[in-house]
Amino acid sequence: MGNIGWTGIIIIAILIVILFGKGKISSIMGDLAKGIKSFKKGMSDDNPSGTDDPKNNSDNSNSENK
Repeated sequence: MGNIGWTGIIIIAILIVILFGKGKISSIMGDLAKGIKSFKKGMSDDNPSGTDDPKNNSDNSNSENK
């Protein structure tokens, strides 16, 4: 019962297409791809914790102005 062959996968795929339709499946996959891309972009935009960013030093600039 734990072995699903190619025929089982094809039957499941046909049932999914019948239930959701081709347009809905493609829009879901597009949304998933956008989410993955934005996640990767967010991960690559992070600075290492050891570096100082002059934009984030607002506490020092506010204390000097007082």
